[in-house]
Amino acid sequence: MLEKQITALSSKNNNVAYQALKELQKLSEESNEVYAYLSIFMDMINSDNSYLRMRGLTLIAINARWDSDHQIDKIISQYLQHITDEKPIAARQCLQMLPLIAQFKPELKDTIIAALQTADFSHYVESMQPLVRKDRQKALVAINAL
Repeated sequence: MLEKQITALSSKNNNVAYQALKELQKLSEESNEVYAYLSIFMDMINSDNSYLRMRGLTLIAINARWDSDHQIDKIISQYLQHITDEKPIAARQCLQMLPLIAQFKPELKDTIIAALQTADFSHYVESMQPLVRKDRQKALVAINAL
């Protein structure tokens, strides 16, 4: 069953992929069963497809609670590059997930804060810049409150 949902994350049908993401998110909150696929999610954040990147970013963050072998620590700099992802929607997804990583990986908190503070959003169209800045501010407030 899990393999089917993992495969569905890459479906060309966004409704199918989104449903798989939601199911995997729910499972990830309940048990470490999905964590076994973390390497797949790590590969997804390198995809040319922004939807796949966003799904990977989400599932990595949600599974941070199970990361006792520090797999996320090894790729955190790669993850943080998506704060300024070429697609602002992917950047926003990344920004919104960072407090979750910081919550379960407190050893990464300073690294995450530093990346947030130095992020440059000037490459986004003017209409998107206030949105990503607001997401950054929300992430900083949430992480500093931990």
